[in-house]
Amino acid sequence: MRIRTIAIVAIVALCGATAMAELQQVQVGGSLRIRGNYYNLDSLGDYSFIEQRTRLNVTADFTDDVTAFIEFDYYNFWGDDFRSNYLTGADWRGGQNNVDLYQGYIEARNLWGTPLHLRVGRQEFSLGNAFFIGAGDESAFFTGVSYDALLLTYAHESFLWHAVTAKVVEQYGNFLKDDADLFGTYFSYIGIDDVVLDAYWLYVRDDVALLGNRNHLHTIGLRGAGRLGGFDFEAEAAYQFGGPSGLRRGIFNRTDIDYNEFGVNLELGYTFDVSWQPRLFARFAYLGGGSVKRGWWRRDVDLPFNRLGSNVKYSEFLDNDPTSGLKATLTNVLFYSLGVQARPTECLELKLVGAYFQVDERARDRGWWFWRDRAGTGLGWELGLYADYHYSEDLTIRAGYAHFFGKRGLERNAFIGNGWVVWGGNRRDDYDYLFIETEIKF
Repeated sequence: MRIRTIAIVAIVALCGATAMAELQQVQVGGSLRIRGNYYNLDSLGDYSFIEQRTRLNVTADFTDDVTAFIEFDYYNFWGDDFRSNYLTGADWRGGQNNVDLYQGYIEARNLWGTPLHLRVGRQEFSLGNAFFIGAGDESAFFTGVSYDALLLTYAHESFLWHAVTAKVVEQYGNFLKDDADLFGTYFSYIGIDDVVLDAYWLYVRDDVALLGNRNHLHTIGLRGAGRLGGFDFEAEAAYQFGGPSGLRRGIFNRTDIDYNEFGVNLELGYTFDVSWQPRLFARFAYLGGGSVKRGWWRRDVDLPFNRLGSNVKYSEFLDNDPTSGLKATLTNVLFYSLGVQARPTECLELKLVGAYFQVDERARDRGWWFWRDRAGTGLGWELGLYADYHYSEDLTIRAGYAHFFGKRGLERNAFIGNGWVVWGGNRRDDYDYLFIETEIKF
C-alpha cells in the first residue's frame, strides 16, 4: 500500500513540475445549449421546463507538449434562479445555484519521447461508445459528468490503451478506504481500416455501499465497431460480477447477494449511396434484470445489470425520467428498434425511429388462485421523429417529438434506477415528449 501511495504522489508531482514549462498560447472557448421540454406522462402528470447549460473554458499550451485546461459551467432551468422578484425587485433568489468547476486538469503528452500521455485532474472523458462511462450530455437533462481522475493513455499507431483511476466519493478516511473509487483499463485495436476492436475491465470499489459495508462491482467487456462499404455496425457485450460484503447471514434462510449478469448492445445499419443518403438501421439491447432464487434454506439474489455512468439513452421517457434524478439508468429490459435517417440537404438531418420495450425479470405475482395479479412483461412501444438543422458550423438547431404507447408492464416492474426503482405508471398510459433546442459552440 505504501509503495502504491508513493508512486501516485510521484506521478502527480511530475505533472506539476512539468507544467512549469514556458507558456506558448492561450485559447478561450465554450458553448451555450438551451432546450425547451414538454412531457405529458398521462397518469404521472405533465412537466414543462427550459434548461440551459453554459460552459466557458481556457486552454493554455506550454512547451514540451504540456497543456492546462480549465472549464466552468452552469446548468439550471429558466426562472429557477431569477435574480429579482418581479413585484418588489428584491434580489432573493440569486445565488442558489453556483458556477462550478466542471474541468480542471494538466495534460502531458509524449512523455520521455514515447506515445505516453498523462492527464491529471477533474476531466470529462468517454470510453468506447459510452455504454458505461460517458459525458452525461445525451438528450434532455444534459447536466454533464466529469471525474476527478488520473488518465494514462498509450497511443500507438495500431492500438490505444487507457488506464484510469477516479475518485467518486471522498469521505476523508484512510487512503483507498472508506470512499468510492473507479478503476479501469480500456484497450482498443485500430490496426484495421474503419474498424475498432475493444476489450476492457472496469472495477468499482464502494465503501459507501447501500448493501453491506463494501460493494465490489467488476465489469469485463468486448466491443467491435466500424464501417464496411455501405454497412456500419456496433456490437458490445459485457459481464458483471462481484457483490457486497459484510452482510449479516443467518443460520436459516441464508442470503447470497451478487452481481452475475450480462448486457448486450447491438446496432447494424446500411447507407444507400443515393440522394439524401438514406440509412436504415436496427438496434437491439439486452440489459439483464438479475434473479431471485428462493428455498427453505437459502435465497440467492443476482443483482440487475448496472450501467454505471452511461451516456446511452434508449428511451425519451423510461431512460430519461423527468420526475426524478434517474437518467440513463434503464435496465432489466429487452430493447428492439428499427429506424431510418436521411440528409435532404447538407444542413438538415432527419431521423424516424421506433422501438419496443420488454421487461426481462417481471415483478412477483400478487394474490392467490384466480385472484392472482400477474405483472406484465411488455412495457410499450415508442415512436420518435427528430430533426437537426446546422445553421452554421457553430450553431445547431434541434427539434423532436416522441410518443410512447404504454402496456401492462409499466405498473409494477422495477426497471429504472439500475433495476431498483419501480416506474409507477399505468397500463393505459400514453406519453408525449416535445422539444426544441439550440446549441452554439465557440
